[in-house]
Amino acid sequence: MTTEAAPPATAAVQSADRDPTGVRPGAEPTAVEIGRAVCDLFTDGITARRSAFATEFADRIREDIERAFEKARNHPGGAVGRGPNRYYVEIHPEQLRDFVELVDHPWVRSVCEAVLGTDYRIVELGFDVPLEGAVNQPWHRDFPSPAPTREEHRLTSLAFNVTAVDTAEDMGPFEIAPGTQWESGSDFTHEMFPDKADHPRYAARAVRKYPRRGDISARSALTIHRGTANRSAASRPVLVLGVDAPGAGNDAHHAMAVTRAYWTALPERVRSHLQARVVDELQPIVQQHTIEGLVMGDA
Repeated sequence: MTTEAAPPATAAVQSADRDPTGVRPGAEPTAVEIGRAVCDLFTDGITARRSAFATEFADRIREDIERAFEKARNHPGGAVGRGPNRYYVEIHPEQLRDFVELVDHPWVRSVCEAVLGTDYRIVELGFDVPLEGAVNQPWHRDFPSPAPTREEHRLTSLAFNVTAVDTAEDMGPFEIAPGTQWESGSDFTHEMFPDKADHPRYAARAVRKYPRRGDISARSALTIHRGTANRSAASRPVLVLGVDAPGAGNDAHHAMAVTRAYWTALPERVRSHLQARVVDELQPIVQQHTIEGLVMGDA
């Protein structure tokens, strides 16, 4: 598939996303599967592993998200608006019961190593919540394109997304414009938001995603994307895991911390990749995504 190929129709994408793969949750990926995932990331800018986890895993994530969301909205700066009725919240690993199962999943580890190198760093944990009444976001990327991507065609970070619900058409599905991770963005507002005159170009190649509980995706956060309007009465919470190559620097924009007892109890394989402050007591995180909130409209 080339990056210039026209995307399939939405109905076809929905059908493909919903087809069962027969993959056993937690199964080790094959070299062919990882090779295909890497190819997807360098062409379309997004890939996925269907049924990576049991549906019960996603249900627990939803419970943890709902608990953390309630706390964040009652704390000044705890939740940042990403448009009307749409929020982002960064959390600490200890707020997610299955954090270790998530970051130590064989597919997650293998994709990180293949794209970012064996010394990859886990720098962000959070979630997006489009509530009823959330509107279409403007097309955007999550941060400016770094020099290694612009000049060397190298990806220095990945965003993993885990849906906490089975996504339906009226719930405001995630929409992405394949292949746009390589656009320099030098003429974008804040190097993140393309001019409105270019929006039809992204819309023409856009693909909507309909993940189900247990699925996980990985994408370059530089690939132009948006959340669409949530016309249902239900929220569509999505967990976000941000991972960097060494030196990428995105950790400077996040505030993950762990208590000393939690850090000590982590498996060494997880501890060696986790970029987090070790503290005596966790404090609520004040969100730092101010530019996105400003441009998308403070909720």
